[in-house]
Amino acid sequence: MTTQIQSRVNGLDVESLGKMVEEVKNDATKGFVRFKVTSSWKGQTRSESRVQSYFLNGQEIPRRFSIAADEPPELLGENTAPNPQELLMSAFNACIMVGYVATASVMGVQLDSVEIDTEGELNLRGFLGIDEKVKPGYDSIQYTVRIKGKGSPEQFQAIHANVLKTSPNYFNVARPVTVNAKLVIG
Repeated sequence: MTTQIQSRVNGLDVESLGKMVEEVKNDATKGFVRFKVTSSWKGQTRSESRVQSYFLNGQEIPRRFSIAADEPPELLGENTAPNPQELLMSAFNACIMVGYVATASVMGVQLDSVEIDTEGELNLRGFLGIDEKVKPGYDSIQYTVRIKGKGSPEQFQAIHANVLKTSPNYFNVARPVTVNAKLVIG
């Protein structure tokens, strides 16, 4: 009896993913990817971020996307777009979503659905500088993933554990990351 390997699982080309993994295993320099976003103020609390390219294997790869941000009226905005916290959670969810789908695909687990809810609470007293003892950010965020498919509970636990171990945005949000700020005036 021969086992036939599906080339696409959950819409992902598993063979191409495997080739990419092998390339990075064989040449560590192929594992570096650099992303850059430029944001501009658009008045009041609005901003627009532009994605123009990213770098992979030493090559610049063009991309053209705009991402709007604004605040709701209660936070002095015009409610024209998600606010930065919603965009942060959206980026977090999108990244871990890729992890759940890719891991399930590599394991051959066909998914029916994946949904992720993420939430956190901020205290505006920190952001507004009213109380220096209050952090301007989250003490914690919580997320719940609801996943359905043709896998066993043990397989879904293994998928979840792999996401916690390998997701870039889970890592970036769950652990301190060094941020180097530079101010240019004029």
